[in-house]
Amino acid sequence: MREDAVDVVVVGAGNAALCAAIAARNSSSKVLVLERAPKQLRGGNAMFTAGLVRIAYRGIDEVLDLVGDASDSTAASVDVGEYTPNAFYDDLASVTEFQSDPDLLGVLVDESYPTMQWLRQQGLRFELSLGLHAHKTNGRFRFRGNAPIQIVGGGPGLADFLYRVAADSRIDVWYEARAVALERNGDRVSGVRVRTPEGEKVIHATCVVLACGGFEANPEMRAKYLGPNWDVVKVRGSEFNTGDGIQMALDVGAQPYGHWSGCHATPMDVNAPPIGDRRLLRYERHCFNFGIMVNRLGLRFVDEGEDFETHTYARFGREVLRQPGRLAFQIFDAKTAGLLREEYRARQATRYEADTLELLAERAGIDAEWFPRTVKEFNDAAMEGAFDPGSRDGKRTQGILPAKSNWAVPIDTPPYVAYPVTCGITFTFGGLRIDKSGHVLDADGRVIPGLLAAGELVGGIFHHNYPTGCGITAGAVFGRIAGTTAGAEARSADASVASATP
Repeated sequence: MREDAVDVVVVGAGNAALCAAIAARNSSSKVLVLERAPKQLRGGNAMFTAGLVRIAYRGIDEVLDLVGDASDSTAASVDVGEYTPNAFYDDLASVTEFQSDPDLLGVLVDESYPTMQWLRQQGLRFELSLGLHAHKTNGRFRFRGNAPIQIVGGGPGLADFLYRVAADSRIDVWYEARAVALERNGDRVSGVRVRTPEGEKVIHATCVVLACGGFEANPEMRAKYLGPNWDVVKVRGSEFNTGDGIQMALDVGAQPYGHWSGCHATPMDVNAPPIGDRRLLRYERHCFNFGIMVNRLGLRFVDEGEDFETHTYARFGREVLRQPGRLAFQIFDAKTAGLLREEYRARQATRYEADTLELLAERAGIDAEWFPRTVKEFNDAAMEGAFDPGSRDGKRTQGILPAKSNWAVPIDTPPYVAYPVTCGITFTFGGLRIDKSGHVLDADGRVIPGLLAAGELVGGIFHHNYPTGCGITAGAVFGRIAGTTAGAEARSADASVASATP
């Protein structure tokens, strides 16, 4: 069996993993990245994101410092307000039902802006997210849910950038290299056993960083931890995130942590492919807040206007899964159809249209008796008030359950459209417990020497729900931290060896 030695080995090759590798390389001489996928399928879940990043910022100047090349006219046409660390923290705590690890949330919030600055200093480009969550009111764009910044080129742009930086930093990447077990030397993790096309190998390392995603692409683990029917949901992202890193760490005594029965789920086109589409076709359906969602019985089942879709979409996929046939329909009329995002108008979008509710029900396969009643009940309950898609407008319903708390516009102007959706999973919330330096902790809360983790296999950050844009941010923040820690420990170990050598 071939054996190799490096300072730091990083398992995974998505956003968190490459941020860890780049940070580790800043202070250690030899860093190796192990990517289970072949080269043409590399990149992890980063490849499937639109590139939105959620960060704390204090006004337009800090936003423009990241965006950099926004024109004066563009800058003058936007209203970003401010999103203070306290506001960001409160959002995270609220949407996760105050169950997330407060120390990890604090790190995520406090390091969000500095980490994006770090990436920009290396050449990553950002832009205003005018096409995702912006609405123009009184001549100025406002950003729904405090997320005004995205990466140029989206997730693929991020992945391409990180691979270029890794190559320029002389970081080796092995493809089709599946890590299968951690090596130990006493209490210390000392390397990784990896399966490659050339056979099994052992990589010895001072530090190992696990950053290879959750278990969302593993139907057995989904059924075991998430529950019934989760084994048949669509996977939005990488087919290679099957929980390998989590299991390897648990095998050496790591502490399972976080919300193991929770995940980031979303309403998706019912005809979306079973795994992430690398052609970057958008199958997510996040504009439910401008209409209503009904099941095949014609009944509503959520408060579509509870909050901005940025704060609810990752939870509503679970609600769709609970409906008969794991199916729901997003309903709009002519007044709000123009507000829908571009993916609703794409060629691959599944949609039905009709000039009457009865005919729409017949075409879409919704109960033709109850559906018109539901719409009438909703229309009758919609209160007067100004509709403002760019703010929580308070235009709500009264006297029906579930209520609609904002954007309750009657559905009364044909043509009517229905978009059938099912549940898609992005990543899982349960994983490994880490400290604020990225070390993996054991069942007694002690550091496992030589083992660090970052990205979606870290538990304790998200519970029940997730505000949009946090995935890339959390991956980059904790990847950078874990890599910095690993690189420093590897350098310290090298220095100790050197001083002990006669």
